[in-house]
Amino acid sequence: MRIFFTLAGILVTVIFMGSVMAVPPGKTVEWENPAGTVIFDGKIHSDKGLKCNDCHTKIFAMKKGTAQMNMKEQNAGAFCGACHDGTGAFATSSAESCVRCHTK
Repeated sequence: MRIFFTLAGILVTVIFMGSVMAVPPGKTVEWENPAGTVIFDGKIHSDKGLKCNDCHTKIFAMKKGTAQMNMKEQNAGAFCGACHDGTGAFATSSAESCVRCHTK
């Protein structure tokens, strides 16, 4: 009986794991923002050779909705700004780059 409950617990965990993951494969996540909606598509980053663990859990938690981001923190090197600093990737602080993430 203990084996049954253990297996049932594992099965339930596996089934609901997708709702905990930040951006499951083939999906996007959106943030509404006064500067325009930000749509994150993990495929763009994976196509550049990045893995989920490159950002999660080092920069972002694995659970959607845990990061309360703002541009001041990003421009100081937090969140997306950890890589998007003008060296690793386009800079979040560049006015020309706004439209690369924010869409009206």
